[in-house]
Amino acid sequence: MKKYRGVYLKNENELAKMRIANGMNSQILDALGEAVKPGISTMFLEEIVQEMCRTFKVKPAFQGYCGFPYALCCSVNETVVHGFPSKDKILKEGDIVSCDMGVCYEGFYADSARTFLVGEVSQEAKDLCRVTEECLHYGIAAARIGNTLYDISAAVQRHAEKHGYKVIRNFVGHGIGANLHEKPEVPNFVPMGGNDIPLQEGMVLAIEPMIAVGTYEVTILPDKWTANTKDGSLAAHFEHSVAIRSDGPEILSLSSNFSGGCR
Repeated sequence: MKKYRGVYLKNENELAKMRIANGMNSQILDALGEAVKPGISTMFLEEIVQEMCRTFKVKPAFQGYCGFPYALCCSVNETVVHGFPSKDKILKEGDIVSCDMGVCYEGFYADSARTFLVGEVSQEAKDLCRVTEECLHYGIAAARIGNTLYDISAAVQRHAEKHGYKVIRNFVGHGIGANLHEKPEVPNFVPMGGNDIPLQEGMVLAIEPMIAVGTYEVTILPDKWTANTKDGSLAAHFEHSVAIRSDGPEILSLSSNFSGGCR
């Protein structure tokens, strides 16, 4: 595997495996979106992920990673990321729930996230989720040869702040491949004095805007994982794994990249 300034560049065979992994991951997120409704527990969503990973014969990427105990990060309302699924956490009408997960297939990782609306939600929640997903696609559009890493960051930050939202700064996107987290970090804001690099063909980046209605500051709960907005305001999270190609960015985390069923 080639490297450019410490970043692994994937070849066609490696990208093919990552398409399959991310296709599986996307199909699991499809199933979660269909299951989300008032009255279910977030642990029910974890159970869907575990069952589908068994069906696809893949390893949940998050479970056991740095001690994280679940396959799914399930983050409700003010929880930005890394929420624990729980039998006691019951989704109610008006909630939003971010589902972030990954799988490992033949030694290569997938990672993607979506925020789902639970029943009828407020206009504030709808607008936040819409703009956060738009931020993701603005970031992806900037992920092309001739641009730099921070062009992605600037595209996300510009769109979020145009709509009056705050970009979470404690957590960033990342490279992905044979490891769940690889270089480079992909911030959703342009850092002062950061390590910007030109984008190169074969880079694969997990681009993942995390956007809040209020402050960008977060509080980590005693479980040492769950990250809530410090002011209790709503937060949303969307993520795709994206390959830098000669003809533009390729979204790997599409459901169509896997034919489905048991392997």
